[in-house]
Amino acid sequence: MELLSDEGFRFDGRRAAEFRKIQGRLGVFDHADGSAILQQGNTKVLAAVFGPREPMASQRGAVSQERCIVDVEYSRAAFASAERKRRARGDKKAQEISLSLKKTFEATILTTLYPRSAISIFVEVLQADGGDYAVCVNAATLALIDAGIPIRDVCCAVSCGVAIKDNVAYSLLDLAYSEETARIPTIVATGMPKTGEMVFFEVESRLHMDYFRAHQCI
Repeated sequence: MELLSDEGFRFDGRRAAEFRKIQGRLGVFDHADGSAILQQGNTKVLAAVFGPREPMASQRGAVSQERCIVDVEYSRAAFASAERKRRARGDKKAQEISLSLKKTFEATILTTLYPRSAISIFVEVLQADGGDYAVCVNAATLALIDAGIPIRDVCCAVSCGVAIKDNVAYSLLDLAYSEETARIPTIVATGMPKTGEMVFFEVESRLHMDYFRAHQCI
């Protein structure tokens, strides 16, 4: 698969630094304190937030007098992709993603405002076509805003890859699934635009530092 044409276009007609079309809606669940559905390209994620509320019995061992508990549960619908992989809720991969999201939002939410309480965030990938983790972060951030929960900054995430064409490196922003599976170095980054802080950063496969200096994705 050719990631970048001679004219500088990707397979879906986008330029290297162009995002897919983004559509979102808040308040999609009446019974949640905050909710949002976000679609980037063909990737669609639903997020719901409950709290701040009294910790459940299973959470009481983690109750803090100084800050609230932040729990995140990630799941992916069985029909989310054409692969039709049946993945049990809470499997190893889902647990890893849930933990990464938990750390991200513990750093984002002003947890000290709600001691001895809990905030639960649920995200589910309804349709998967690349950039799933980044879309989950963005959807959950919208749900937190809808819930009125104070955050340090709007948390934004993006996936990007490095494509080599004629010995020149190009940064491809907001990867689609076919680009993610093209065996190129990929990066997922989550940051806060106002503060300039990086909350989460993951590189899949090796990538020389020269590419970071010459072709920054963030």
